[in-house]
Amino acid sequence: METFDVVAGLTTLAALFAWINHRWVRLPTAIGLMVIALVLSLALVVLGLAGWNVSAPLVTMVGAVDFDRALLHGMLGALLFAGALHVNLDDLLEQRWVIGLLATVGLLVSTLVVGGLTWWGFSLVGIDVPLLHCFLFGALISPTDPIAVMAILHRAGVPHSVETKVVGESLFNDGVAVVVFGVILALASGEHAVSAGGVLELLAVEAGGGIVYGLVLGWVAYRMLRSVDNYQVEIFITLAVVTGGYALGHRLGVSAPLAMVLAGVLIGNHGRAFAMSQRTRERLDAFWELVDEILNAVLFVLIGVEVLVLQFGRAYFVAGLLAIPIVLGARWISVVLPVGVLRFRRAFSPGAVTILTWGGLRGGISVALALSLPTGAHRDLLVAVTYMVVSFSIIAQGLTLGPVAERVRRVGVEREA
Repeated sequence: METFDVVAGLTTLAALFAWINHRWVRLPTAIGLMVIALVLSLALVVLGLAGWNVSAPLVTMVGAVDFDRALLHGMLGALLFAGALHVNLDDLLEQRWVIGLLATVGLLVSTLVVGGLTWWGFSLVGIDVPLLHCFLFGALISPTDPIAVMAILHRAGVPHSVETKVVGESLFNDGVAVVVFGVILALASGEHAVSAGGVLELLAVEAGGGIVYGLVLGWVAYRMLRSVDNYQVEIFITLAVVTGGYALGHRLGVSAPLAMVLAGVLIGNHGRAFAMSQRTRERLDAFWELVDEILNAVLFVLIGVEVLVLQFGRAYFVAGLLAIPIVLGARWISVVLPVGVLRFRRAFSPGAVTILTWGGLRGGISVALALSLPTGAHRDLLVAVTYMVVSFSIIAQGLTLGPVAERVRRVGVEREA
């Protein structure tokens, strides 16, 4: 199937599902699109089992999509840049220690806890998976996704500081997770010796290089934006940052996702304040909000229909059910430890740990990293388990986050009274 046909098919499905969701289902957009796509996919599977093989065209289209390349080497840069573009730098700096610890130490803790517990849990039910592969699963399932959660948090009256923590952590831990995943994958495949020095070197080059590269890229773009007053040209410059800058980051061997976050924050704050007219700011915001909405819609539809080409069996289903509470427990631990340390220096909103834990939704980045695993004895298992955890996270946690946040807010008000 031609690339244009795939893009046309996914865009058409996204538009149709968005219309259905808006007219009748009325769920938050990202969750609604995935639920509708998942229901359609499961219906097609059932029809196929009954002898009605009507899913062939959709299976062909989904099979033609290289999900991990489409997201990790295409959509991710734009999604991270668009998200970072609207983050207030002052709010980010105010929460810098919390965000920094959650996105680094918290992610590493989650990776280790998930890896160790899944290795132990899988062995109990007779599924033999090497420890390094379990740590790979821990690395790919630990990054959080802010796409489906922010509107829910805002409507539930969650304190702005908690929103900033959720957004900031998810923007930065995506980039960190890609680096950690790459390091563990290199160790598991034998490309690098298992040594502390080698791991630190890889982390320093990719993460440190991505931060420096992102700041340089953002500064160059800022200087170019400041030298003109034409919103078409200025939008083109930001688009070049996302496309050309992301591609060059991969060529340089640094973390392109982290670079996009830093460049987006710099342009969205310093560039917005000193290099753009009011007209440019309005047009730039409208452009990137639309890009963000379109890419998110296509991404969540793709996640929903991806079930048509995944391999599921009884053992995979049991492993997925086992992994869901493990991932949630690891998320709680990865939040409690940094917050517990920082409580000695600062106060936190009532229920912050609960909201950060339940609001740590998993999304497309986890599915993409799982699908990027090389072909092997354990790839299908890890992909299926990842899909089950992500589906539970987006649907179950996403749909109940509003009531959880509202309950936390009411309890906090009652305690203050």
